[in-house]
Amino acid sequence: MFEVIKKDSESRARFGVLKTAHGFVETPAYTIVGTHAEVRCLSPVDLVSTKTQIIIANTYYLWRTLGDKLESFEGLHKRMNWPASIMTDSGGFQVFSLGFAREHGVGKVGKFFSSEERESRPNLVRVTDDGAWFKEKPDGPEFFLDAKLSISIQEKLGADIILAFDECSSPLHDHEYTKKAMERTHKWAKICLDVKTRNDQMIYGIVQGGAFEDLRKESAKFIGALPFHGFGIGGAFGNSFGDSKEASFKELGWIIPYLPENKPRHFLGIGRIDDLFLGVEAGIDTFDCVIPTREARHGSLWTPVGRFDIKKGVYKNDYRKIQDDCLCEVCSEKNTTRQNIHELFKNKDKEAARFATIHNVFFFNNLMTQIRRSILDGNFPRFKERFLRGIASKGL
Repeated sequence: MFEVIKKDSESRARFGVLKTAHGFVETPAYTIVGTHAEVRCLSPVDLVSTKTQIIIANTYYLWRTLGDKLESFEGLHKRMNWPASIMTDSGGFQVFSLGFAREHGVGKVGKFFSSEERESRPNLVRVTDDGAWFKEKPDGPEFFLDAKLSISIQEKLGADIILAFDECSSPLHDHEYTKKAMERTHKWAKICLDVKTRNDQMIYGIVQGGAFEDLRKESAKFIGALPFHGFGIGGAFGNSFGDSKEASFKELGWIIPYLPENKPRHFLGIGRIDDLFLGVEAGIDTFDCVIPTREARHGSLWTPVGRFDIKKGVYKNDYRKIQDDCLCEVCSEKNTTRQNIHELFKNKDKEAARFATIHNVFFFNNLMTQIRRSILDGNFPRFKERFLRGIASKGL
């Protein structure tokens, strides 16, 4: 199901091929987010043009949206008219995003502010050893999701790769709570394996443990020893104020040595340019993140020299392409310039978000293609250095 073709001699970076029931995925790869069984603004034809290999859909939101229709659901591949590989998460991230992320006023990774600066909102999740109780609003009714139900939902959705149910802890949780969350994740992982019935789906176990070295190593050893087809690295990274990026990738160094070499590793919810290079260097095979699609819809475009906001007035008379050497369909169209896309956003034209999304998704997928090529050529460290230096030294 997964074969490592070439390893980098100076790091843990590796080129591999992941085989699913719907084809092959060359790794390292970017998994494009299609939360509600669609990649917003893009058609299946658009997705093919952007070099997309694999999409991830959201189990929690599809469960809540489909309701009773889940029993007769045609499957994600038919719903999305997508012939290639699909992954689903477990709902575990929503335990965090709708729960302590709201209460603590923090995100999964990044800059954590002082308690005076953080905006706290009502926690909509009550976690127990058996599963999680969710609310859609603070005074609303509760509904329950556990490991058994998560696997049942994912089997009905029919993705090629499904994830074990887990508890994603907050970066502000102490060692005691993070350990409890990790132990729940381990318990639920075994249940997920026990109740899974479909043989045409791969299942990944999730490594948790927060920012604590002893817990991360313990979790990697435990999950890595179970008969999962691959592994997701989840949870929030860093428990100190300031930028936690360095901490998060230090934590990968604790985890990767305890995961089997012959199985794929997925970094959940991480996907900026420097994240990709650091993750690949640490031994990550696949990533997923909303950055290419969500930021495109708000006018943020990514290029080899950084990101820029096409809605700014400076671009109203800019007749350059988004990126001169880009081969995406938008940049290849001779009449599509920054000025043109700026005007489309100004006029709230739907094509604006579509053009921006096509470019961003192509950009990140093409970057992964270049990273794979650099590993095959034995040139990954030099490529990483040149690419990141270009971002730091150039401007738009």
